[in-house]
Amino acid sequence: MGGTMPVSPLAPASFPELPVIKGVRFAAAAAGVKYQGRTDVMLAVMDPGTAVAGVFTRSKTRSAPVLDCQAKLGGATDAGAAILVNSGNSNAFTGHYGQSSVAEITAAVADATGLPGERIFTASTGVIGEPLPHDRIVSKIGQLNGALDAGALEDAAKAIMTTDTFAKGAAAEVKIDGESVRIAGIAKGSGMIAPDMATMLVYIFTDAKIEQAALQAQLAEICNRSFNCITVDSDTSTSDSLMLCATGASGVDATGNAEFATALEEVMLDLSHQVVRDGEGATKFVEIQITGAASDADAKIHGLAIANSPLVKTAIAGEDPNWGRVVMAIGKSGAAADRDLLSISFGDVLVAEKGWVSPDYKEELGAAEMKKQEITIKVDLGLGAGKSTVWTCDLTHQYISINADYRS
Repeated sequence: MGGTMPVSPLAPASFPELPVIKGVRFAAAAAGVKYQGRTDVMLAVMDPGTAVAGVFTRSKTRSAPVLDCQAKLGGATDAGAAILVNSGNSNAFTGHYGQSSVAEITAAVADATGLPGERIFTASTGVIGEPLPHDRIVSKIGQLNGALDAGALEDAAKAIMTTDTFAKGAAAEVKIDGESVRIAGIAKGSGMIAPDMATMLVYIFTDAKIEQAALQAQLAEICNRSFNCITVDSDTSTSDSLMLCATGASGVDATGNAEFATALEEVMLDLSHQVVRDGEGATKFVEIQITGAASDADAKIHGLAIANSPLVKTAIAGEDPNWGRVVMAIGKSGAAADRDLLSISFGDVLVAEKGWVSPDYKEELGAAEMKKQEITIKVDLGLGAGKSTVWTCDLTHQYISINADYRS
């Protein structure tokens, strides 16, 4: 995968203009972790008083950096904090060597920044099972620390990409008691996307002042409606990490503020949707709306069963309105369903109802919906008030090409 992939047809027109977040600075460099000449390491350094929250993969084979970050969350905020991320190698399934790599990188960042080791968080993304050449990263930390810039978040976004075809960013601004609070975030993710917490790597920064426990609770709650509702290929990464840092530099306390929560959710939804839009080989962005389920939890099970079905996803890639595959996915999900109560629509076209194809359905109407670049599949179970929305993409020949070649 040394070549450059064409940009996804679902990509935004350009990288968004992200606001400067007071209290955090960024730098990026090319360390040659996997490829020469590619920007592949980023450093973020936050001021004292920054609260750090995070959610991580629940994979049983999660990486050494993930385990280290989980152990450090919830610490004192009187010191500053730093995040060091590399792409090209995930430092996962690397035994004690992986822990040593984390320790070496943490010590080097601590030495350069003057921060305590327990306030330094690392992440790695890329190939699994190969020792991380951490000496290449360590050799760049002095350079990174000397180049820190509050306006370099886009550079950081580019440094964490692997098979991504575009850098991902999102931002929001909200007024609280007449004062501006800003939120800006970056993400990477394209394949191995079926989060069981968050998504691949996501870093969100705000100048709001929020106590760590409240920040952690808010992040986890919004995650369940955003990153935990996306899937590209049903595979959960060993390295999934989402961190939210509140520097407090605006002086505005946003704890429990509804407008702030709404703005944060907008940023997280935007970033999570960009990950789906950059799904490996994707040509269609698909929203699956489930209503009428026995519970919200059941609705999500049904939604993900449809979203993760290779038969559904390949039908979408082929622009085939094969609603029978949606019926199949609902039936196998394990959540409550009654064949004779459910209805299925493609966009606003009612396809099936009452255990049978709708009498008004015409194949050409369904086919027209499938030709769109953005597709909505609606399912009502007719059982209760449970609802959920999940997002996915189609499954194309290109996905196979990318992943058959990944380590070459």
